Amino acid sequence: MSLNCGIIGLPNVGKSTIFSALTCLSVKAENYPFCTIEPNLGMVEVPDKRLGEIADILNIEKRIPATVEFVDIAGLVEGASKGEGLGNQFLSHIREVNVIIHIVRCFEDPDVAHPYENIDPARDIEIINMELILADIQTIEKNLQKNTKLLKSQDQKLKKNAENTVALLERLQNELKKEVPVKNIELKDEEKKLIKDLNLLTTKKVLYVCNIDENSIKSENKFTEPVKNYATKENASVIEICGKDEQEIAAIKDEKEKKEFMEMLGLEDLALNRLIKTAYNLLGLETFFTENGQEVRAWMFKKGTKAPAAAGIIHTDFEEGFIKAEVFHCNDLFEHGSKAHIKEHGKLRIEGRDYEVKDGEVILFHFKV
Repeated sequence: MSLNCGIIGLPNVGKSTIFSALTCLSVKAENYPFCTIEPNLGMVEVPDKRLGEIADILNIEKRIPATVEFVDIAGLVEGASKGEGLGNQFLSHIREVNVIIHIVRCFEDPDVAHPYENIDPARDIEIINMELILADIQTIEKNLQKNTKLLKSQDQKLKKNAENTVALLERLQNELKKEVPVKNIELKDEEKKLIKDLNLLTTKKVLYVCNIDENSIKSENKFTEPVKNYATKENASVIEICGKDEQEIAAIKDEKEKKEFMEMLGLEDLALNRLIKTAYNLLGLETFFTENGQEVRAWMFKKGTKAPAAAGIIHTDFEEGFIKAEVFHCNDLFEHGSKAHIKEHGKLRIEGRDYEVKDGEVILFHFKV
């Protein structure tokens, strides 16, 4: 499976700077709106030290991490749902992502223009979120028209489905008009299936990122509190990042020099690593590993996935022909030092079709073609 995250926000909040740091790509980051027209795409490795530790113990050189795709989407503005600032085009890009990374400007800089002149994070968030709500209302209205016509169908199954869909869409429409995002509306599983294909923007998980200045890394930033309050109200996640520093760190190729620079800034780890891990966790994703003597590879999977479906992540033939899985946990490998010792201590298990894969397990799937 794959995970892609869309980076959104008002113009000049630091989206492209953070994207550039994440992907180590050089992207446009100019001091004017809409310098990013087409979305920039970048694949980013999911940081997981266990991958290297497994490979080291098994003396395997090749390591393939799980990856996340990040999409740098142009700055949205008020009126985007009506096409302002190429808004319809940009909103369509957001429909394709799994998680929204909402960058919020929490720094003052007279040299970087702000579309509303003053820094007000809560206002900025509300502008973007309102555009997402208005876009969803438009989508629902179009689908209401289509399904209302189907209420006259002679096909009773089609008619019944249309009745259920219309009732649901009308309920969602009413809640959206009260500025309630769809993800905050209690829905049954069958109702979620009815609207899945609509790809509504307000159903998506959101991670708010406070883009702070260099001085705020070691001191309090007055602009982050409103973001945290807003995130709490939405039951969303929030982290702080100094995009400028992270971009400078990412540009340093020498690992020793990079470590020294981070120590000077008082950083133990890249904030960007927290961003990636938080996005990963938002969708309930975990990691299992495979090794074949030639390479060790990390695979992302949804928590609760059973062994055949996990095998299918590698190849559909593995799921269709699943027989069994040989499983041990990486922690047992770290403790006992070899696969042979894992077997001696009874830590290698054989699991069947109903087994739920756990985070950190190393698995060999057996299947027939």
